[in-house]
Amino acid sequence: MIHRTSAVAAAQKPRSGRISSLDLLRGVAILGTFGTNVFLFAHPGGPAGFFQDFVGTANGMAEQVEVGIRSLTNGKFLALLTILFGVGLELQYQSARRRGVSWPGRYPLRAGILFMEGVAHYLLVFEGDVLMAYGLTSLLVAYLVGRSDRVVRNVVVAVGGVYATLILAATALLVAGPGVSSEPTPVDPATTASWPAQVAVRLDEFLVLRGEIIMIVPSAVVLFLLGSRLRRAGVFDDTEKGARLRARLLVLGFAVGLPLNVLTGFSGPDWLLVDRYLLPPLVALGLLALVTHLSLRMRAEPGAVRSGLIAVGRTALSCYVLQNVLAGALCYGWGLGLAERFADARPWWIVGLWAFVGLLNVAFAVVWLRRFDRGPLELLMHRLYAPRRQAKA
Repeated sequence: MIHRTSAVAAAQKPRSGRISSLDLLRGVAILGTFGTNVFLFAHPGGPAGFFQDFVGTANGMAEQVEVGIRSLTNGKFLALLTILFGVGLELQYQSARRRGVSWPGRYPLRAGILFMEGVAHYLLVFEGDVLMAYGLTSLLVAYLVGRSDRVVRNVVVAVGGVYATLILAATALLVAGPGVSSEPTPVDPATTASWPAQVAVRLDEFLVLRGEIIMIVPSAVVLFLLGSRLRRAGVFDDTEKGARLRARLLVLGFAVGLPLNVLTGFSGPDWLLVDRYLLPPLVALGLLALVTHLSLRMRAEPGAVRSGLIAVGRTALSCYVLQNVLAGALCYGWGLGLAERFADARPWWIVGLWAFVGLLNVAFAVVWLRRFDRGPLELLMHRLYAPRRQAKA
């Protein structure tokens, strides 16, 4: 379907059945996720150079500020995006039930398409892709989302408990082990000078560079199922029950999770696993509750900022890939090479880079939705996944 309406109207009148706060949350999560990834692109040696330097100790004022900025975003918005993916899966499950369609039905095909999009994104754009992990997780969770609450609760407790135990055990070993050198590793900007060479490295070191999937998938299983059950519990509803649930999540996220996450963020690389994977989901729950509460209390007609975020949320998959493409073209040596040019201006110029790419993302989403009701990658997904008759509609 093609819409020739204004961007604001598009944000005000989303497709039937959409929850406006979900689109707003997705927009916040997409731009927030880039707040973590931007540091990888902005390093003169690319993501590899960033992680080589990350083992050092932040000594100067600029380095301390950078650690603080990274601590604000690291893992939190990715966890929020993961929870929202689970909410989306729940909505598709409920839609299938209303239509009398068997579940998971064709959903494994959707998961497979998402996985292959992730493979392409990883090879061509960014080593830190999460779409592959989401594809694998959605395939697993699709067979769990319709099970009883008791089964889902047991899976969450078992997977989450083992996951947290392993992370804490690994962290204890890191803390008890010998300290890492604070001397930065020499950076070779030539590693980002050739796009074909980057693709070749990603292909040759596929298993090593995709090792984070081992960390993401178990966490995502828990967060997908949590998102599904939060939707059923009414966290997005403007009801007394929904308000009570959001209040509890606010306390969990901002009174418990955030102070602990700030502490681990400044505690050095030994706490990386806890800082990125264990505490951020708690903060993400607080963010989900806060944004949802504010969305329910705002006036019906969104202003420019909310319209822009909603537009990004409605084109989330496309914007996620687009912001990484733009960052690569701006930062890497095969593009404008800004990472090497402004290496001495960290972290201040990185904040500007995040804002610039974010504004481009918003502009793209707003303009695109004047004509289409889905982002380009969302349209491709729909064409490949939907039954032939529906895809032509």
